[in-house]
Amino acid sequence: MELLPENGLRGSLPDYPRPQLQRAAWIKLDGYWDFAIDRKAEVSGPAAVTWDAKIMVPFAPETAASGIGDTGFYRAVWYRRSFERPELKTGERLILHFGAVDYAARVWVNGVEVCRHQGGYTPFSADITDVLARTGSQEIVVRAEDDPSDLEKPRGKQDWKLMPHSIWYPRTTGIWQTVWMEVVPATYVESLRWESSLEHWEIGLEAHIKGTIPEGSGLSLIMRAGDQVLAKDLYELVGVAGGSLAAGEIHRSIALSDPGIDDFRNDLLWSPTKPTIIDIELNLLDRDGRIVDAVKSYTALRSIATQGDRFILNGRPWPLRLVLDQGYWENSGQTAPHDDAFLRDILLVKAMGFNGVRKHQKIEDPRFLYWADHLGLLVWEEMPSAYRYTERSVERLTREWMDVLKRDWSHPCIVAWVPFNESWGVPDLPDSPAQRHYVQALYHLTKTLDPTRPVIGNDGWESVATDIIGIHDYDDQPARMAERYGVDDVETRLFQSERPGGRMLRVGEKGAEQQPIVLTEFGGIALRRPDDPTWGYSSSHTAEELIERYSALMSAIRPISSLAGFCYTQLTDTFQEANGLLYADRTPKMPLDQVALATIGSMPDRDEPWVLLWRKRLMELQH
Repeated sequence: MELLPENGLRGSLPDYPRPQLQRAAWIKLDGYWDFAIDRKAEVSGPAAVTWDAKIMVPFAPETAASGIGDTGFYRAVWYRRSFERPELKTGERLILHFGAVDYAARVWVNGVEVCRHQGGYTPFSADITDVLARTGSQEIVVRAEDDPSDLEKPRGKQDWKLMPHSIWYPRTTGIWQTVWMEVVPATYVESLRWESSLEHWEIGLEAHIKGTIPEGSGLSLIMRAGDQVLAKDLYELVGVAGGSLAAGEIHRSIALSDPGIDDFRNDLLWSPTKPTIIDIELNLLDRDGRIVDAVKSYTALRSIATQGDRFILNGRPWPLRLVLDQGYWENSGQTAPHDDAFLRDILLVKAMGFNGVRKHQKIEDPRFLYWADHLGLLVWEEMPSAYRYTERSVERLTREWMDVLKRDWSHPCIVAWVPFNESWGVPDLPDSPAQRHYVQALYHLTKTLDPTRPVIGNDGWESVATDIIGIHDYDDQPARMAERYGVDDVETRLFQSERPGGRMLRVGEKGAEQQPIVLTEFGGIALRRPDDPTWGYSSSHTAEELIERYSALMSAIRPISSLAGFCYTQLTDTFQEANGLLYADRTPKMPLDQVALATIGSMPDRDEPWVLLWRKRLMELQH
């Protein structure tokens, strides 16, 4: 295959890897690294590695894009690269960041171990300032251990068999998101969290300051929506009298300027049809008003809730039209080939009439969430599953799920959290009180850490704690689907009589009389040719048959008043699973306008400025 060039890398992510806390300068470390596979995890340390290959980071070694393409079994891999020491002013620190490394990582800089991390979907970092050589070249070595047979760790759709089978796909080992560095001052903004309140017309800020905070320091803030300044504030960072604090936190509710004009209020609200972003500048100031650290961020003003049997956005019922998104690419696996790939996927989703995605068994790169925020796409975020229930799997998934929440809770696009899918990792849920308590615990932990969004404790069936009943049903007969869900007495006829997939919809105590019901997986109609080894939940043989069957199914599901929304399976073909609306290379199987007509029941207004904008951008990307 043709490897990508190291400089000016086509396929690199040109924008900041942490989009809600940006600094003006950063150093990308993607590109060619020295590489070695340690099949039995026997290499004792960096000095014992035989470096016999080059790999293109951030693509996993199982992928063609990495230049390795080894899809066999191996327990560990090693990476090495050098970089030139950046110029550091007095007090400045150099932070090394990893977007995601699957599964357990150890990192050395200049022969000194600087950090360890567990969790294949969450970021981590290390301050490497004190181990840098005074001048010249510096060396990073990374070891990633990822036992392919380990079913006690969150692994999502990564297969434990040698060849992908059924609904599981090739493994992802080692570095699969951007590696980067940034220079920060001795005292700097370490993290931010944003929340919004429509009731009080304000934005909530939680900021964590790292380093020594001199008495009299402050944090200035400016919020803008386009050219409109919404807020300007200055917060004092209070140190010890006559001294300083070793770290600091700021918790503020920021009142937005409000002229009381309804049109202004409506324009400021974030939604899929008008994704208004509030841009933010934050400056950390010393006692003399000089800027110590300058960062940029963004948020949005919107509210998410459930009310009776409806999903509520900004105080109004909002029908969910979601599509299942696995987040894989043909040659690069779970890593997007380039930043425009995220943009194109979202524009294709919107062009087909959907207003959101259920990110299935994957915690996606923050760059995807950035584009979803800015383009107006609702996102259900789902934790990748472990496949065994043990004390170890409980500890691993709980710890990583908390890190997921911390990474992503400020993104306005995320409107639901899903800790479990189809009882994966809790296989004895109906008969095991301990497993039911586990699901309930994750539900309540999530609601504790983020009370602003609905939580679906176990999507698909066997709900024991949830704000929304998610149902998976691959019946391919539209008439039967309409009869099953178009019922008046939902509690009796649906929850007591029907068992999609052979599973009870509720387990344990009787749930609330009224909760939103969302058909969170259905469809799965493959476009298959004779002797095609791929599969789907049902099959069509021509594009004309596919659009006919898709339209008939959508015509049956859309009018059902008992449903608060639906999620069609799926967006793209994914390896052997060929039930996508798009081929794996994102080529549409059917005309997009015909898909949109079936999805919505009518065509989007082509003259709307927003529709014109995304259609134009999509055409540019497609060509």
